[in-house]
Amino acid sequence: MSLIFWPIQRLPLRVVCRLGRVMGDLAYGVAWRRKRVAMQNLRQCLGSHFSENQIRQICRENFKRIGENFISMVKLASMSWSEVRMHLRFVGLEKLFVSAPNDLDQLRGKFVFAIGHFGNFELFAWFQKLVPGIQCVTTYRGLNQAFFSEIIQSLRAQTGCIFIERRSEWEKLKHLLGERENIIVGILADQHAGKHGLAIPFFGRNASTTRAPAVIARRYNCRLFTAFCFREGLARWRIECGEEIPVQNSEGRPRGVREIMADVNAAFERAILRDPANWFWVHNRWKSPGHS
Repeated sequence: MSLIFWPIQRLPLRVVCRLGRVMGDLAYGVAWRRKRVAMQNLRQCLGSHFSENQIRQICRENFKRIGENFISMVKLASMSWSEVRMHLRFVGLEKLFVSAPNDLDQLRGKFVFAIGHFGNFELFAWFQKLVPGIQCVTTYRGLNQAFFSEIIQSLRAQTGCIFIERRSEWEKLKHLLGERENIIVGILADQHAGKHGLAIPFFGRNASTTRAPAVIARRYNCRLFTAFCFREGLARWRIECGEEIPVQNSEGRPRGVREIMADVNAAFERAILRDPANWFWVHNRWKSPGHS
């Protein structure tokens, strides 16, 4: 598989990112179905905030960033952590500490991060290199084409993060949560969750929303946060830790799963409004509940 990626991995990261933006711009012109979904989502969610011309500009930039993020994943997989961290910074990590000192080498506990398709979201996995005392785990949905799924997993391998296929390896995740005292679990929580999801408003319309971050945090006594990846410039990204979302009320009783996930959706909305081109608008987040 390395031969497939060799030409891209030989290029400087900034050149790869420029190439990805060109590819994304081409996709904007020819991928009519995805463009239609993105434009419809943008109009319905942001139509009151932006003009039609601005919506089109956001959509085009969104396609460019998707291309940039996808192809940069190939290059980043060939880079060492010391090289990657020159293009990536983490902010807000002090929120993870109950008390001083703010020393990542001393970070301990169980954490759940509700994450989404913000910016170059594959970079979340590199957090494992920043906090070697804690095992990072994240879920993913494998592609129907096994060959391409294996390729993507091979690109993710060197981060040290454990990847759990959420449809077939849920027992493995439960085992890790039960066995490990120091663990961070990242759950993609911004996709349509099918008929088993909760109908929770997202930009004013009910969207099938996964229960997983709230259920895991409550069941395994984890602290719950959101996190977002923002583009700062060509080949430069920032991962932000959001505010903690309480899983207990002021009386120490468990909060409802729906209430917790409504807070997650609200945090995602605020992050999207900060940089509208940064989210994955080509996904149909508002499919009817019966669809998967």
